[in-house]
Amino acid sequence: MPGKKHLRGASSKEQRQYEHIKKSAQKSGRYGKRAKEVAARTVMKQHSKKKSS
Repeated sequence: MPGKKHLRGASSKEQRQYEHIKKSAQKSGRYGKRAKEVAARTVMKQHSKKKSS
């Protein structure tokens, strides 16, 4: 995936989830300029829950 931002410590599945959430938020106009941040926080929150279990 050249040219796309990778989340540090995220698997390829989590990276795909990040891209999907980000695009969905941007398309719907939610969160404005914070779409990337919200997508990253959502994916990493799920990542940390998965790790602690």
